Amino acid sequence: MDMTAPIYVAGHRGLVGSALVRQLAAQGYRNLLTRSHAELDLADPVAVEAFFAAERPRYVFLAAAKVGGIHANATYPADFIRDNLAIELNVISAAYRHGVERLLFLGSSCIYPRDCPQPIREAYLLTGPLEATNSAYAIAKIAGIELCRAYQRQHGARFLAAMPTNLYGPGDNYDLQNSHVLPALIRKMHEAKTRGAEQVVVWGTGTPRREFLYSDDLARACLFLMTLDDARFEALLTDPAAPALVNIGCGTDLSIAELAAITARVVGFSGRLCFDSSKPDGTPRKLLDIQRIQALGWQPTVALAEGIAQAYQDFLNRAV
Repeated sequence: MDMTAPIYVAGHRGLVGSALVRQLAAQGYRNLLTRSHAELDLADPVAVEAFFAAERPRYVFLAAAKVGGIHANATYPADFIRDNLAIELNVISAAYRHGVERLLFLGSSCIYPRDCPQPIREAYLLTGPLEATNSAYAIAKIAGIELCRAYQRQHGARFLAAMPTNLYGPGDNYDLQNSHVLPALIRKMHEAKTRGAEQVVVWGTGTPRREFLYSDDLARACLFLMTLDDARFEALLTDPAAPALVNIGCGTDLSIAELAAITARVVGFSGRLCFDSSKPDGTPRKLLDIQRIQALGWQPTVALAEGIAQAYQDFLNRAV
């Protein structure tokens, strides 16, 4: 990417978007375009069109999305599919109309079938039923991938979709009703430690396995992809096995019970962990196959315990 070109980071205040802004700034990119939701409603096609016409970004990172954990997805499915479809359609189509050179659309590993072979390859997309608790969100993200593919096939647009695994890090959402599992565990462990509680209740059986990637590692991977030379970038767009789609993860997973135990140690909670099997587990296992991006030369750098410690410090800083 041209170091002086205008770069639009959609969703710059979120977990992924804020990490992208940090990494872009750290690598010397200064012409960053950002807008809060109050300044630009990405679900409004007229507002999005006016923004692209006025600012003319050359590169776009589409990290804006309505996101949440199992509870939020199961409770508000209409909101998740409506808002995410609108954001994707407006931004991707405006990016094409206004000549964006490269766009990276951020999806989610929930796009893959619930009972997928492990580790999950990009080619497994649309090979089986989705997890019911977040199917509305997953279908919206699948539509975003297909938008990138369609604009590439019909118009030659250089629009790539990246599918990150479960993410955590600075700027995460710690609301117990709407957050993902790791930030919820951080908050639960901290509050239990503060109260002197003897136990923490964790949703589900603790047996599902998940993979976790620190948000700044994801941001570095996104910049890595967007700065590939033309030949390798085009190869990702046109690979017949999985066109315009690349997984981003760490390559290893652990059970929710193991994750809870590590989080308790990092936070300093020494009580019991109890698992509420009346709550949903979600997908049994989600481990991404990251051979494609590894073959290009990228590797994650932040170990899980180290990342949880940094996320916990962020939680403490924001709670003050």
